[in-house]
Amino acid sequence: APSLQAALAQLDAPVPTFETAQALVEADLCDAVVIATPNFTHIDMMRAVLAQPDLHILIEKPLVTRVEDGLEMLRLAQGRKGIVWVAQEYRYMPPVAEMIRMAHEGAVGTVHQVAIREHREPFYPKVGDWNRFSANTGGTLVEKCCHFFDLMNVLAADTPVRVLASGGRAVTHRDARHAGG
Repeated sequence: APSLQAALAQLDAPVPTFETAQALVEADLCDAVVIATPNFTHIDMMRAVLAQPDLHILIEKPLVTRVEDGLEMLRLAQGRKGIVWVAQEYRYMPPVAEMIRMAHEGAVGTVHQVAIREHREPFYPKVGDWNRFSANTGGTLVEKCCHFFDLMNVLAADTPVRVLASGGRAVTHRDARHAGG
């Protein structure tokens, strides 16, 4: 509700609003939708919008947080004409896009292996700190590292044979705290 009110305050004229994704779809006002909700809600949003076979969908990463939800989504998407695009914005950041271009043009030779290492601050605060809990995000490998898995695939322009991922708080961010405990 606070996000909706903030968005409406930016507009000069009233626009229709909806309480649910299902209500939006049933209004038949859209050719495309953008799903920018917390990760754990993606499956619920997709249940509503995938039922419209021609509707185009841009959904924030990760597509889902649980394997079962991914399998359900694949079933729901069968036979659709509309495009489903998972937003992986890292590949479009100017320095990263340039790195990808150079790698694909052979500026670094033939790419055989890609390794990415990140040192970062804790997750940025979001409404209700939903992104601080694995049950809501799918865990760090799903919430954050999916960017890196995507970049590895794009850079290598191939299907991975082996993947190794690790992480922890043993050295950094040991004193990070959030409102949820």
